[in-house]
Amino acid sequence: MIMTDLQAILDGIYTELKPRIGEGRVADYIPDLAKVDPNQFGLTVTTVDGKIYSVGDSAVPFSIQSISKVFMLTLALGKVGEQLWKRVGREPSGSAFNSIVQLEQESGIPRNPFINAGAIAVTDVVISGHAPREAIGELLRFVRYLSDDDGVTIDGRVAKSETHTGFRNVALANFMKAYGNLEHPVEHVLGVYFHQCALSMTCEQLAKAGLFLAARGSNPVAGLSVVSPKRARRINALMLTCGHYDGSGDFAYHVGLPGKSGVGGGIFAVAPGIASMAVWSPGLNKVGNSQLGAVALEMLAARTGWSVFGD
Repeated sequence: MIMTDLQAILDGIYTELKPRIGEGRVADYIPDLAKVDPNQFGLTVTTVDGKIYSVGDSAVPFSIQSISKVFMLTLALGKVGEQLWKRVGREPSGSAFNSIVQLEQESGIPRNPFINAGAIAVTDVVISGHAPREAIGELLRFVRYLSDDDGVTIDGRVAKSETHTGFRNVALANFMKAYGNLEHPVEHVLGVYFHQCALSMTCEQLAKAGLFLAARGSNPVAGLSVVSPKRARRINALMLTCGHYDGSGDFAYHVGLPGKSGVGGGIFAVAPGIASMAVWSPGLNKVGNSQLGAVALEMLAARTGWSVFGD
């Protein structure tokens, strides 16, 4: 595909989906997310040569929620490397993202780093040697560095909203603490976790921040290495198999790209060697992934031939 066709492809997808904008149901169990207008849709693609293509509400900030787990995983692997996998698995869960049943069956070792329990364990690794506020600052600096944009923020209202309603996450953290899989106080770990989920970014910022995963671990625009090519490949593999909760297999089947979703309605995805992309549509499907966002990425993969399984 000639890249000059890419804007036309995005325009075509937006035109076709426009009558459906607003489909799905916003994440009403987090009070501040329940207030988000569902009638919004944005899509950005950033190619490895630094070109940016966007349609719709791609410059509107939204709560990236669990997409932040990709950036925290990158930080944790940078700190402890393969030692991380003694505390977190690498297998799809087949369960809800906040399930406690599986955690009990597997003695406090979360199935993968993208379900809530796994992400809480990853956060525990990242805060080692830091006060909670310092760990939050480290994440924010990292994401701003990746996106080359100091406009990335943490939405304090969303963080507060999650802190007041995140009882399942409190249960998961205490369960892991009981099994010796959290080293820091539960309230410290969750304080960082709730703030990381409240990262507020636009589609354009998010696509740029994740570009290193499309470009063999480097930021091709700045010419800086973020992770090794091997680590980028392995993070992509985890996103492909585990990035969409118990909808991961369905996303791989329809879209065929590594990706990570969040209940704020965002999906980040990677076409290795080609581009990174971010789509946002707040209405969710029954497994907590953006309903229209997944449709848009399926259309994009089909029209570009970018699926990792072939065109």
